[in-house]
Amino acid sequence: MIKEKRHSIIIDTLMKQGSILVSDLVDKLKVSSVTVRKDLTELEKLGKLYRSHGKAILINPYINNRSVNDKEKIAPEAKRSIGLEASRLIDRDDSIIIASGSTVHALARCIQPIHRLTVVSASLVVSEILALNENIDVIQLGGMLRHSSLSVVGQYSEQILQNFSFSKLYLGVDGVDFEYGITTTDMREAELNKKMMAAAQKTIVLADSNKFGRRGFAKIADMEMVDLIITDSNISEQNIKAIEEMGIDLLIAR
Repeated sequence: MIKEKRHSIIIDTLMKQGSILVSDLVDKLKVSSVTVRKDLTELEKLGKLYRSHGKAILINPYINNRSVNDKEKIAPEAKRSIGLEASRLIDRDDSIIIASGSTVHALARCIQPIHRLTVVSASLVVSEILALNENIDVIQLGGMLRHSSLSVVGQYSEQILQNFSFSKLYLGVDGVDFEYGITTTDMREAELNKKMMAAAQKTIVLADSNKFGRRGFAKIADMEMVDLIITDSNISEQNIKAIEEMGIDLLIAR
């Protein structure tokens, strides 16, 4: 099989599956592992794929830290639909935690309680949005301000959570990797998120479909610690199947 044909098959497979092992490509293409690795190296240099631990994936899994203002511009309609679905899960007289990030900003804009609601948040933006509603009691966590996310981190934020118990945590993440777990780009934020998870009865991850297969620098938790994922309708069938197989509830915002 000529090189151009192999490259076409590799890319077509990745478009369908998202990732593929080198060993599977050896069987599929009927060539040596050396040839497969040379093909993957060449395609990676062309920006067509990314190599990682004996496999090829369609996109670079590693996320760089970006400002929340930049993130607000990415998939805004998907984030709004996710936020709307997430807001519908809030119960009467509920007590919840809202973490940080552009997707939870969308959630905050969708919350319109007809009852009392208590919200603890690390995000200054979330607190500012919710402060406009008199039916919401807002507790803003203190600590060191992350300028890129406009949210707080550090021991002061973590300590106050020891005195509270919540029904739900709404958690925005930078990456959802089924093997590695949920991640963010800041290790201080990851530590605060862990404390939030410990204080909540249920962890709800809000992630647009672009987040799947990606990794941030700092790990928050394994996938088994997630109770529910809310995402948009662009999620692939492969990712839907993987989430279902892990026993995690999935809500797709249409």
